[in-house]
Amino acid sequence: MPFGQLVVGPPGSGKTSYCAGLQQFFKATERQCAIINLDPANDSIAAYECAVDVRDLVSLEAVQERLGLGPNGGLIHCIDYLEANLDWLEEKIQPFLDGGAYIVFDCPGQVELFTMHQGMRRIIDAIQEKWHVRLVAVHLVDSHLCTDPGKYMAALLQSLSTMLHLELPQVNVLSKFDTVLNFDPLPFNPDFYLHAQRLSDLVDDATEHQTLGLTLPPAFARLTRSLCEVVEDYGLLQFMPLAIEDAVSLGRLVALCDKANGYAFAGLTKPGGVAPELQYGAGLGGVGSESAEELLSRLRLRRKLSPEGQGADNLT
Repeated sequence: MPFGQLVVGPPGSGKTSYCAGLQQFFKATERQCAIINLDPANDSIAAYECAVDVRDLVSLEAVQERLGLGPNGGLIHCIDYLEANLDWLEEKIQPFLDGGAYIVFDCPGQVELFTMHQGMRRIIDAIQEKWHVRLVAVHLVDSHLCTDPGKYMAALLQSLSTMLHLELPQVNVLSKFDTVLNFDPLPFNPDFYLHAQRLSDLVDDATEHQTLGLTLPPAFARLTRSLCEVVEDYGLLQFMPLAIEDAVSLGRLVALCDKANGYAFAGLTKPGGVAPELQYGAGLGGVGSESAEELLSRLRLRRKLSPEGQGADNLT
């Protein structure tokens, strides 16, 4: 049975960079991988070796020119067109499925596609139910959003909406975590943003120091607090920190994804060879296996030791 990842997230969250880093990681660990570009507007696939490019079927630029649509409407039209021509995608992917490749889908960044649009959901259902690919959704959120409580809370709601809409095992990731070293000190410990609990503290701090960028009227403060309670009551959200150039954080993320889609346990049924769950380590998957501060400490040390990071000694 083939396994894979569905890489989703808003524009600029680092999806293509993650796919490129993941491909390099799999080459180093000798895992066969095929990256499928499902983004009709992706002009950055030169960053990785693309096995199948949806733009060979339909591209956003061509749709906009032909139909006079804007970027959002054009992208939705592209996905609907892909859904109507899934036999094309199946024909392109089938050789990789037959060869046992680990499939990675680089998806568009339009939020509506993964929170409310049914076309993308039906495509994902076909990949799982008809092609029998065991998927895990990897939802990326830019770590820079942690600097703004309002944006962070919006990212939480978006992550939760994606989980509920796609109904896939989902690993939520704070990407570009190395950039936290460049921020002003966060109001809370970085681990606070990974665990997404006690969110009322974030509201209290935002209200007291006006870090939401405005003075919250009582009604808005109550609304924001209620939204935080919704996130906490579901109890589904935690984040993994990821610095794509750090092999340890990427390896921990891969291990967690392998558990979520079942790849880590598939090796138990194969005679011979090293099972993936032993290769990557059974204890690498949890958020608590490495704190945000441990990752940041390692990144600080790397900056200090690198020639380019000689001026970063003040990062403490």
